[in-house]
Amino acid sequence: MEDGKENVVGSTKDLNPESFTLLSRIYPSSPIIGSLIESDSAAMPDHHTHHLETFENPQPDADYTIRMHIPEFTCLCPLTGQPDFAEFLIEYVPDKLCVELKALKLYMSSFRSKGLFHEAITNRILIDIATLLKPRFMRITADFNVRGGIYTQVIAEHRQDDWEPKPPVTLPSQT
Repeated sequence: MEDGKENVVGSTKDLNPESFTLLSRIYPSSPIIGSLIESDSAAMPDHHTHHLETFENPQPDADYTIRMHIPEFTCLCPLTGQPDFAEFLIEYVPDKLCVELKALKLYMSSFRSKGLFHEAITNRILIDIATLLKPRFMRITADFNVRGGIYTQVIAEHRQDDWEPKPPVTLPSQT
């Protein structure tokens, strides 16, 4: 309990009003959904990006890949308010900037109480990070845990218009 109020984890009370914009269109006269929507709410706020920080790429002349595995991502289903769990893999070829890992962790955890569809949240993360870093290439793979017997994987990519990857090098196997 905090300030005499009971904390309910995973409750629809944890959702932001923008989570209910779709429901408000489906059920326009619902007093429950209507009470959760504020008149000035946006469909997808950009306030999460304040967590992101960068540093200069130490090897800006080289094409190399940075892979970050985020095994504990949580957001909320925008329809039910139930938690959705996912693993994210962020891969990118940096240009001038790299993302700072602690800042990335805070950014990813900022979605914990947001109700967004899997496709929306994966693309939002790609847009936010790619806009900030302007990488040569970025791919985000989101593997969401089973929901209703269905696993969902969303893959979103960004590529600079003038960037072409170098051909892969195949090394002989060790015997």
